[in-house]
Formats: sequence, C-alpha cells, structure tokens
Amino acid sequence: MGRRPSFIDDLSRVAADGPAPRADPDDDTLLDAYSRTVIGALERVQPAVAFIAVERRAAGNAHARGGSGSGFLFTPDGYLLTNSHVVHGASRLRVTLADGATYAADLVGDDPSTDLAVLRIGATEALPHAELGESAKLRAGQIAIAVGSPLGLAQTVTTGVVSALGRSLRSDSGRMIYDVIQTDAALNPGNSGGPLVNSAGQVIGVNTAIIPGAQAICFATAIDTAKWVITQLFAHGRVRRAYVGIAGTSVPLARKVQRYFDLGAASAVRVMEVVKESPAALGDLRVDDTIVAIDGVPVDGIDALQRLLDASRIGREVEIDVIRLTRKFTLRVTPIEQTG
Repeated sequence: MGRRPSFIDDLSRVAADGPAPRADPDDDTLLDAYSRTVIGALERVQPAVAFIAVERRAAGNAHARGGSGSGFLFTPDGYLLTNSHVVHGASRLRVTLADGATYAADLVGDDPSTDLAVLRIGATEALPHAELGESAKLRAGQIAIAVGSPLGLAQTVTTGVVSALGRSLRSDSGRMIYDVIQTDAALNPGNSGGPLVNSAGQVIGVNTAIIPGAQAICFATAIDTAKWVITQLFAHGRVRRAYVGIAGTSVPLARKVQRYFDLGAASAVRVMEVVKESPAALGDLRVDDTIVAIDGVPVDGIDALQRLLDASRIGREVEIDVIRLTRKFTLRVTPIEQTG
C-alpha cells in the first residue's frame, strides 16, 4: 500500500490540533486607496475647521435671532475664512474649533459680491490652519472633500468630485459670483463657509450654496478668488473694484484662433451682457465680443478679469483687447468704482 498524499496528513493534523492561529491583519492594509486618500486629507484640514454661531438683532427688537455656519482657519494667528451670508449683519460671533475651544470673533471684512468674509479670533497660541491650494490647476473629476457643520452637526465630512469648473452663481446680494466650482460632495444648511479640499488636504474652494430640490449639485467659491478677496480686506477692510458694466463667461479658445491672433492664453472671456450707459457701453464693447487682454495682460477667464479690474484702474483709461467676429482690435474704456 503506497504512502498517503501529504495533504491528507495536513488535514489530519488540522483535525487533531485545530486551525493554526492567523495573525490579525493591520487595519491600514485593508483600506483601499480612496479611503486612505480621504483620511489623509482630513487629518490635514479637519483641525482647522470651525463652527460659527451667529446672533443678529433687528432694530427695536430685544430678542436676538440665531444662526450658524462653518469656517476655517487659514493663518496660525487666528484669521478665518467663511461666507459673507453667514456673518453679514451679525451682532455677535462665537467660533468653536475642532478641539472644543470657543472664542469671540470679530469681523475683519466681508464681500457680498463673492460671498466671502474674514474673521479674527483672539487666540494667544499658534492655531492649526489649513493650507490654501490653487483652484486654477483643478480638473473636473478630481476628488473633492467638504467639511463643515451642516444642521449644527460639527465636523461632518462628505466626499465627491469636482463636477465642473467656471460656473456662475448669483449671490444673496443679487450679484453674480464667477469662476465657481461645482461639486457633488453633499452640502446642507450649515456647511456654508466650510472648506472644499483636494486629495492633498489643500483648500480649493469655500462651500457656498446648494440648489434647493436638486441632488448632488453644490457650489464653492474658488480659492484663487478667495485669496484676492483676503488681500483686499486686509488692505482696505472692503473690496474696491473697478466697474465696466458687463457680464461674461470663461470660454476656451481654439488653437487656430490662438495662433492666428498670437494670443498668450488658451481661454478668454465672452461678453454676455453690456449694461446700458456703462463704461463698457460708452467704450463700444458689445455682446459676443471676446476679451483677451487688459492693458496687454492676457485675460484667461472671469477670475483673471475680476483681478485685473482692481482699485488701481478706477477712473483711469484702460485698453481692452477684444476679438469681434474675425477681427482683433483695442477698445478704450474708463472704469468707475463699483458701488453697493
């Protein structure tokens, strides 16, 4: 009779001794790449995310109305970024950080036109703060992570992707916010002012709005716009802008158009509306003109146009290079200061 197969011997040993103990796998090895990415991003940004409690008093009313929103620290000495509509008109602001510490906050300045505001808390120690990324480098499909306090539930995390770039959104003030990021990372009331971050934990946008009744259509003001607003608020306490009287949208330029006109950018601004008797109208700017440069500086989108139309150009004639049908030429427009 031949020797028994070795696997039968192995089965006999298992029956006699029981199964061999198996080492518990490290939990980290069970996490898929997506989960590891999200967790890593949150570890970087979450300590900087804050809950903002707001009180407002109406004239002649002794009772304060309450509200809340989200925000995040962007400097170690206590400056926070949030939405204008969260804090505008507040009589009292209280900020609670991720570690539970609560501070009174002061409004440095707000800009309803971009729905952004900067607050300051009086902490004496260095605070955790978020790193600001670059929204100009975003691409549709990238991971997007929203952190905030929807419905008062602090440090809530939702994930999705960047659904689209260069959107326009009408703010509570009635003005259009340009170069807005669309995402499907779920937002709810109270998320406003919280950060939208990329896979590296860098802030790419400030969560600002949802469309009531819609699903997975949410918006954030691009962080490049926020950086410009921050510098204006620090310098002036408000944002001073030159006004020409147009509405526009960012559009790509065909390569043959770029080559033919020797343009310095792959995109520009299409004029969608010209306000009657505005500086733009007086300078003969027309609907469907494509703005490619201001004072020789390429205009690659609405965000660039807004940055170029700063306080330095108020009351000063500027040269606007446009493409109209098959011609490229220069118009001269004198911006005025934007009011209201």
